Amino acid sequence: MRTTASWALSIAFAASALAARADTASDLTAVLARVGERVADYYKRGQSIVLREKSTVLDIRHDFSPDGFSRVTEYELHVEPNADADGAAGGNIVRELLKINGRVPKASDRKDRNGCTDSNPVSPEPLAFLLAGNRGDYSFTSAGPGKGKDRNALLIDFVSARPEGDGKLVEDPNGHPDCYSFSIPVTIKGRLWVDAETFDVLRLEQHISGPGDIRVPPDQQRKHNLPDRIVIERHDTTIRYNKVSFKDPEETLVLPESIDTLIVIRNGLQSVRKRQQFSEYRRFLTGGRIVKEPGI
Repeated sequence: MRTTASWALSIAFAASALAARADTASDLTAVLARVGERVADYYKRGQSIVLREKSTVLDIRHDFSPDGFSRVTEYELHVEPNADADGAAGGNIVRELLKINGRVPKASDRKDRNGCTDSNPVSPEPLAFLLAGNRGDYSFTSAGPGKGKDRNALLIDFVSARPEGDGKLVEDPNGHPDCYSFSIPVTIKGRLWVDAETFDVLRLEQHISGPGDIRVPPDQQRKHNLPDRIVIERHDTTIRYNKVSFKDPEETLVLPESIDTLIVIRNGLQSVRKRQQFSEYRRFLTGGRIVKEPGI
């Protein structure tokens, strides 16, 4: 009798646990849907907003100490919605370079080696993976509510369903010497902090799941004196968002505040630390008016 009762009780507990997991999965699906709607709305509203970006890049050694002086660039930028060749929705950040280390850029800066770490004129907007058409490439798990100053946030962990890159080293198409971009065959992991009331993204942290290898083709080894193998040890990114209030008409939007990036590379390429800060938000209104806000 006790054995039967115990077995029945364990079945009841198991059924309750399965139901709880099903409810959690359903809740997470609903939250992600709301988050995707907010990102889509952000892209739509972002077309009428321009802002200032200040980017500071510092070469670092393997122990994270500085390796030379920092380079500071300033841009005016805005967000444009787009769709790729497969029809997946997304957004692009479009930049216009205004200053380099406090001065107006010259034509020669376009080929200057020091410009290798400058932000691309057009780059993918990092929240596009949260749109409905793109979420299938990632798996999401609830990490519960935030604590302390994050107590009003929902925490969501994510991981890419498959490796993002194919381990290629590509020479800079803009012609900067000794400058490369790369893709590495590793999965991306991270965490989202989402406002529990509005479903706006408040913070995004992501990193590669482990070291990524790049096999350098023999012709690139000979041409640029590179090793046969380059290892990307770390590629960490933290993006913070904050509320920006506009007037006439009054409106409050959650917009990017800063991006911090750390790339640590072994063999052949330079490790860097980069910080991007956003300010001077202005909104284009009908009739050709521009409303400039003092900051965040």
